Amino acid sequence: MQDFEKLGVFYLGREVDPDTGETTPQPLLYDSRDLTTHAVAVGMTGSGKTGLCLDLLEEAGMDQVPAIVIDPKGDIANLLLTFPGLSAEEFRPWIDESQAAREGQTPDEFAQKEAAKWKAGLESWGQTGDRIRRFREKVDLQVFTPGSKTGRPVAILKSFAAPPEEVIQNDDAFQERVQSAVSGLLALVGIDADPIRSREHILLSHVLSNAWSEGNDVSLGGLIENIQNPGIDKIGVMELNTFFPSADRLELAMTMNNLLASPSFSSWLEGEPLDIDRWLHDEAGRPRISIMSISHLSDSERMFFVTILLNEVLSWMRKQAGTSSLRALLYMDEVFGFFPPVANPPSKKPMLTMLKQARAFGLGVVLATQNPVDLDYKGLSNTGTWFLGRLQTERDKARVLEGLEGVAATTGASFDRREMEQILAGLGSRKFLMNNVHEDGPVVFETRWAMSYLRGPLTLKQLGELAGKPETENAADENPIDTSPLANAAKQSVAPPLEESVNVKPNREGQSLPEAIPQLFAQVHGDLLNDRFVYRPAILATGRLHFERVMYQVDAWDERTFMVQVPGAKLADDLWERSAPVEGVLDVHSQPIEGVEFSEYPTELGQAKFWTSQEREFCDYLYQSQRLPIYYCKALKTYSFALETRGDFLVRLKQLAAEQRDQDMEKIRQNNAKKFDVLRDRIRRAEQKMDEEESQYKHRRFDSILSTGSSVLGAILGRKTFSSTNARRAGSSMRSFGRVSKERRDMVRAQEKLADLQEDFEALEQQVAAELEQVKKEWNVDDLVLEDLSVKCRKGELQVEHLGLVWLPYRVDADENFVTAF
Repeated sequence: MQDFEKLGVFYLGREVDPDTGETTPQPLLYDSRDLTTHAVAVGMTGSGKTGLCLDLLEEAGMDQVPAIVIDPKGDIANLLLTFPGLSAEEFRPWIDESQAAREGQTPDEFAQKEAAKWKAGLESWGQTGDRIRRFREKVDLQVFTPGSKTGRPVAILKSFAAPPEEVIQNDDAFQERVQSAVSGLLALVGIDADPIRSREHILLSHVLSNAWSEGNDVSLGGLIENIQNPGIDKIGVMELNTFFPSADRLELAMTMNNLLASPSFSSWLEGEPLDIDRWLHDEAGRPRISIMSISHLSDSERMFFVTILLNEVLSWMRKQAGTSSLRALLYMDEVFGFFPPVANPPSKKPMLTMLKQARAFGLGVVLATQNPVDLDYKGLSNTGTWFLGRLQTERDKARVLEGLEGVAATTGASFDRREMEQILAGLGSRKFLMNNVHEDGPVVFETRWAMSYLRGPLTLKQLGELAGKPETENAADENPIDTSPLANAAKQSVAPPLEESVNVKPNREGQSLPEAIPQLFAQVHGDLLNDRFVYRPAILATGRLHFERVMYQVDAWDERTFMVQVPGAKLADDLWERSAPVEGVLDVHSQPIEGVEFSEYPTELGQAKFWTSQEREFCDYLYQSQRLPIYYCKALKTYSFALETRGDFLVRLKQLAAEQRDQDMEKIRQNNAKKFDVLRDRIRRAEQKMDEEESQYKHRRFDSILSTGSSVLGAILGRKTFSSTNARRAGSSMRSFGRVSKERRDMVRAQEKLADLQEDFEALEQQVAAELEQVKKEWNVDDLVLEDLSVKCRKGELQVEHLGLVWLPYRVDADENFVTAF
């Protein structure tokens, strides 16, 4: 294993000798826990800032730390351009063909050149295609394009969902959430609203506060209705119509309605739900890096989306248990305009709240910009790590130094402004000054070669390809919601093909069933004016089950819904064995759609005794087939929670393992801290002793040379007889040589003692490093073993919550084939 391939550290590059400016072999290993105090990366175009930030995100993936990335330029999506084979074929679809033409090469030749360059670059930094492969295996990479169907859209305008209870119960957090949500929405329609002076802001804040405080979601349509009829008589001490006349409220409602009715905004109504948990981990619990590419949006749309996203992250953060370990990252590239020093855009407040509070929850915030003057450095005084690259102007340097002084003042660290100025002045491309409050002093380093292919900003079409979307939308999609829970259940149900055993009756006989039998009607999707649709029956049942097992710490109720299609005129004996589970919320109504026909159905469906028997059979089926899965991790002596998925349990285990790993490592450091201090003190005293002995030896040696020289000169200058004085001088010279020899022996002993102490120090360092590495291996979540357990439901407490018919619509094509229309 490479010396940089260690759990809990990020390999960002190699240290640079500050005296020579040369890159040394020493790798720069950044402790991932330091990101809980956040980081900021600053550097002009060409400084290598994007490469550094991609390095950081790649290392997060290697360390299985999930991240949500806000990408205003389209650069960070390069993270998906990671090719384990490092072949020209992998690079070919993503090269810049115009650049190839400028260099006089064919696209294939240019792809070959780029592949060779990347392979050589990676090898020069100790990396291979195998490391890229492991990176792709460790983390799930996804790119989203909010506001566009070309890529992977995000549904955020269907409703303003009520924040979690933890936020509602916290007055300050609740008001922050309301204020930023309203500010973002008004910015989207071009209203720059002050929360205190703007009547639009105040009115909408009242509407959201009233609904959210009761835990109710607010749809955009409902918000428009509430603007006209907010359900309140006064705002403050003023009458509603005095504060905000009805005609003016109607104008605001029309503005909002135009937004909702605009065809360009239909993409905001469809796509992935805004679910932070699912953006940080996939269903199997694997960490995910979710990139929100917003380069295609207007400024107002960007501000709206970023504000909504930051608020969702804040709500997610406040639901987490406190931790000192790094749980996740929020990275924003090119933060210009979203966190300015003077203005207060809607995004600023939630960003500032996270910088102040996120540390306690293990959320690291990383911000990047090439314009230092556009950052609120007072707000960034909470940032522990600064990555500073080449800066463009003296003004930029002054603002950066101002920010570093603020951090030093907050943390109590020393700050040498002159030294910082000198270091910043000498930085070249891909060389950065890292000022980390958790380290003894600043370090200059060169960033490593990125595993990702840095081809520059990606187009919307390319983002769509990375997101797994077709180049164009299929307008002729026969079943636009074919992936809904209801559609999945219908497809999974075992039944003969729809073309068989179906007798269509062009009447409303489906409504002639006894009123006691519950009937639901799935939403019809299709052209009701020009196409023919038929309802086919299915039996839908929901049971409530009680699972209890003291040993597993389980006592929970769960509702489970099943559906089985009725194949035709005859019911099967093993009806519930043919059923399929239904997850999520069904898109159904209590009344049928006019003009939709009903197919034939078995006469038993109209008999009360049939439904009575099915209730018993359904209970028997639930008791025999349904189990509550429980997972156990022996290493952490931890059971999964009731109804916790395996993936969510793995996420929780990973966090527990990281916390235990960090606690054990800190314990090792603390246990050895005194030993290191003792050795450092001994080494210091030994160095002083050696300096004294060397000084004494040199002094004695010099005296001896003078004494001997005096005797020799006396003889040379005319003393022809051996007098007593000469004899005394000779004896003194001999004694002087003896003292020199003694001083030399003392000096050698001091040197040997110092060398022994230094060896002891190095041995202790190696011992501690080995202990720390062993701890990392012990708490590697990849090596944790889960036991699959299960709990049976209590038969006497089984309850049937719903049992009845659901009519599923199908479109009849020209060949009398039936196509799902729900």
